[in-house]
Amino acid sequence: MEEKTFMTQEGLQRTKERLEFLKTTKRQEIALKLAEARSYGDLSENSEYDLARNEQALVESEIFDLENKLKSAEIIDPKKISTSKVGVGNKVTISNVKTNQTFEYTIVGDTDSNPLKGLISNSSPIGAGLLDKKVGEIANIKTPAGIVSYKIVKIK
Repeated sequence: MEEKTFMTQEGLQRTKERLEFLKTTKRQEIALKLAEARSYGDLSENSEYDLARNEQALVESEIFDLENKLKSAEIIDPKKISTSKVGVGNKVTISNVKTNQTFEYTIVGDTDSNPLKGLISNSSPIGAGLLDKKVGEIANIKTPAGIVSYKIVKIK
């Protein structure tokens, strides 16, 4: 079964714009680089050609990934978000059980993730560990520093 890609409306728009840029502008730029590199002659020892081909492969890979994300996109509707348990679209206040340090995160899809702004992906270790938890429950999350326990304080 295909996994859903959760996105906000803004994330969907940014993804579509990035895909359009790659398919038009970026592909044209790479085609010009390839044509110029071919004009230098022998392709077997042509580093400009190799670089352009590598760049082309990266762009085509990103296009493929973005198209798949758009095919499996599920838009987060703020009006349909439940606050009975943690899910995508919720703003969650958690407290580190050991240190009592409090954090507030909004659980979003990968395309909207920005940890510096408190937007964490539902597929990140913390985001995935918080999913389906209720207020008062403890989430034991595996981090690079080991298992960290967080108590769900509030779900908005």
